[in-house]
Amino acid sequence: MQGMSRVLITITSRQDEEKVEQKLAGQVFQKDKSLYIRYEEPGASGGEGVRTLLKVMPNELKVTRHGEVESEQSFRKGDSLPGFYRSPYTRFDMVTHTRELNVRMQGPTGEIHWEYELEVHDVLSGHFAVSLTIQEEVNSHDD
Repeated sequence: MQGMSRVLITITSRQDEEKVEQKLAGQVFQKDKSLYIRYEEPGASGGEGVRTLLKVMPNELKVTRHGEVESEQSFRKGDSLPGFYRSPYTRFDMVTHTRELNVRMQGPTGEIHWEYELEVHDVLSGHFAVSLTIQEEVNSHDD
């Protein structure tokens, strides 16, 4: 396993017309032929938070979340892939229909963008577009 880079990740996600932006600290590391991006989202109302791991492969992206919420989603352009979502209140299987998947990474930095429709219980529950911009962490005392 190669070294780990500390990064700053800007996540912009759009569900239909609603847009959310988050800035989170994370790590990027390489293992085998895959690039891994790891970050943690703060929990709702001081809860335990959610640890997210993105596995970036040449034509596929896998997003696994652990913590307050457990979920797994895979994205491959033009394909429909199964996943699941589980929280203290609910559990369901879901399918992602990926329309776009663009990975532009140079080492630990770059941009990943994907768009998909989410299907839950055979019903489409919305159109999503997610962009991750990954920058090297800059220490505030650096010139």
